[in-house]
Amino acid sequence: MDNSICQVYEDEIQSLEEEIKLLAEKYEDSQQESTFFSDEEILMSIKSFQREFQGQSKGHESPSDLKAQLESLETDLSFLMKFTGIQFTSHSKKTVEKTTNRTVRKHRLSGNCHSLSFQLEFQLLEMQNKETVSAVITDLSIIMESGEDSDVSKFVSSTEEHGNLLTFFRSLSSYAEWYEHRRCTFLHFK
Repeated sequence: MDNSICQVYEDEIQSLEEEIKLLAEKYEDSQQESTFFSDEEILMSIKSFQREFQGQSKGHESPSDLKAQLESLETDLSFLMKFTGIQFTSHSKKTVEKTTNRTVRKHRLSGNCHSLSFQLEFQLLEMQNKETVSAVITDLSIIMESGEDSDVSKFVSSTEEHGNLLTFFRSLSSYAEWYEHRRCTFLHFK
């Protein structure tokens, strides 16, 4: 009986060690992300935010004003989702490499567009020169539900090769809308 109790404690210790390791990795990622900016830039951002907040707090003194603003933003988001048909269900970001003027982050997105589901995985390379920041998408991988259609497969391959997310989302929205219309039409005739 002592062995089983010891085993339970050892399992619990191992579980806690794994949890500590995951939390430490998350902490390192957040620390890396926060060190992307210099101390000067952080202080300027804080001062700018404080000025904006003080200016906004005079105009939005009551919580009901903030609630109205939140409802307005939710309405705008709802409109965009209805307009494009795209809904993101999850997003994760992890910093892969970080130097003084270069940052590589790995992003994972999943969502739906009308009745089609999709998953994206890509790396975003951000290069910072004195005053400008440029971003390039690399290693784009797209997984779509409707892989049996050869035209969609060609489009996905082309998009992965060129790394153009804007074209992907525009085309996905249009294709998924018509895909849904075709599906409903065929269901009607069944």
